[in-house]
Amino acid sequence: MITAPDTILTPRLTLSRHVRADAEDIFRTYARDPEATRYLLWRPDGTLAQVEEYLAGVVALWESGSSFAWAIRLRPAGTFVGTIEARIDAYMVNISYVIGSAERNRGYATESVKGVCAWAGAEPDVFRIWAVCAADNAASVRVLEKAGMTREGLLRRWAVFPNLGGAPVDCYSYACVRDGVPGEVSPSPFL
Repeated sequence: MITAPDTILTPRLTLSRHVRADAEDIFRTYARDPEATRYLLWRPDGTLAQVEEYLAGVVALWESGSSFAWAIRLRPAGTFVGTIEARIDAYMVNISYVIGSAERNRGYATESVKGVCAWAGAEPDVFRIWAVCAADNAASVRVLEKAGMTREGLLRRWAVFPNLGGAPVDCYSYACVRDGVPGEVSPSPFL
């Protein structure tokens, strides 16, 4: 079973396990922001109660070990800027993230992805860390490439992003994979 740390530190950020008290920060920072949620798999939340319900699910998923979500906060002030999540599927970790519009283009998403990849890459049972993004989402393409992930290909009509309409759109698949024999850990498993 893969376990996650409650906190991951990066040079400028603290990724801390989401708690229900984060609802107001999420609601204020990105939940109602059409630009921040444009490429997410859900529509902007209209009420604080909806965000609280989402966080209750996040807490339950963490306890089950199937998904880990962290609040992204600036150090040392602790200002909330977004969320990053790692969903576990056997030997794979699927990453997704969102940064509030006011804090974009400062490298926080890239730094968060690198932090989660460092944790997941050190887990001996993880052999694949991956993410997808809409093919026309240039910002996420840059984030995943700067984080060191390799574009594997184009997934035709892969996902429906409700804020882009009702039809599935093409997505790029990015990943880092561990080479070698299962159970064998090299000093740099994802190089």
